[in-house]
Amino acid sequence: MSDDGFEPLTPSLQNVIEQKSLQWVFVGGKGGVGKTTTSSSLAVQMAAARESVLLISTDPAHNLSDAFGQKFGKDPTLVNGFKNLYCMEIDPTSSIQEMIESADNSAMNSIMQDLAFAIPGVDEAMGFAEVMKLVKSMEYSVIIFDTAPTGHTLRFLSFPTVLEKALSKVSQLSGRFGPMMQQMSGMMGVSANHEDIFSKLESMRAVINEVNQQFQDPDKTTFVCVCISEFLSLYETERLVQELTNGNIDTHNIVVNQLLFPPKDSNCEQCQVRHKMQQKYLEQIFDLYEDFHVTLLPLLTNEVRGVEKLKSFSRLLVEPFQPPK
Repeated sequence: MSDDGFEPLTPSLQNVIEQKSLQWVFVGGKGGVGKTTTSSSLAVQMAAARESVLLISTDPAHNLSDAFGQKFGKDPTLVNGFKNLYCMEIDPTSSIQEMIESADNSAMNSIMQDLAFAIPGVDEAMGFAEVMKLVKSMEYSVIIFDTAPTGHTLRFLSFPTVLEKALSKVSQLSGRFGPMMQQMSGMMGVSANHEDIFSKLESMRAVINEVNQQFQDPDKTTFVCVCISEFLSLYETERLVQELTNGNIDTHNIVVNQLLFPPKDSNCEQCQVRHKMQQKYLEQIFDLYEDFHVTLLPLLTNEVRGVEKLKSFSRLLVEPFQPPK
């Protein structure tokens, strides 16, 4: 127990695994800090405690296939060696392009393109809604997101507003050009039904609103921040935690990855200097996040790739790492 009588929280992700009400777990942080390894390891541990787990990568630079050594695509695929762990890799921005291409006439096509260029983020919002529609129709007891680097992670919070703008833009366009398009399409014998797009956007907005409400419920959703013990990563983590708090999204876990613990008798100068620097930022992390579970993960001498290595690494998430004395 610390001086002021404050009991530090368990330095592991066991609390996430034990919270049976959780339906959505996000894993995010700056690029290159080990998000994919952490989310994959968490999924492995979750699979031992839950009926079925889906791990989704929304990072355009998909790494899940590399981590598990198995090819994943946009449909859930069972991970080799598991009965209840599935992975999928999706590109949230491909959705609007598909809608533009599937619009069966040039009038609709140009409206969709105008929409994509006029409202920043509408492509991502629609992609996210498509993913959510798909995911909601599946029966998984928990869904883990391996998210894109920090900048993109919280964009989904603004998606309902983005789609609101898109809806009013479509109704503006259809109000101005609708009668003319109906006339021309009648003459040319093609259908230009702007109602289709309107209803599609409306249903997407409904999905996103519903999902965002769930994301803001701490019983159903939590966010695990991954960082390394360096200034930029710490700064990014603080920004992420503040944004999550502003967006009413629960976060109470931080994973500090790639920590160096050189043996006492080591004469590697770089190791000692780096260890000292990491310890300095680690102290700041403990000060800033005393009400968080802070999980420490060591820097390994080998890559964590393949199911067996992920299984053994995943134990470090639930059994607090003991640095060598």
